[in-house]
Amino acid sequence: MEKRLVYITTANRNQAREIGQVLVETRLAACVNVIDGMISMYWWEGKVQTDSETVLIAKTTEALVPELVRKVKEIHSYEVPCVVALPIVNGNLDFLDWIQNETKSGED
Repeated sequence: MEKRLVYITTANRNQAREIGQVLVETRLAACVNVIDGMISMYWWEGKVQTDSETVLIAKTTEALVPELVRKVKEIHSYEVPCVVALPIVNGNLDFLDWIQNETKSGED
């Protein structure tokens, strides 16, 4: 089964922790990392915005990405949250197996 890193931006550390807690407790992610202090510049409603955000990185399987995205959209405060999955193409096989073992199967 293919593994994924899911990159999510959040409004602040508390929101990242809340979303991360849900993703791990529901086994949609084996692990999440919260990285605070990011500055984002982006177009929104016709003008450039600059905000402080917190990054959440979730480790999961390809099969769980659609459900993970739905869950994040359900609990996120943003109208259009950034939730993008990136393939893990190589790495520590023991760690990749751990991701598989700590997430629910795609059939659950």
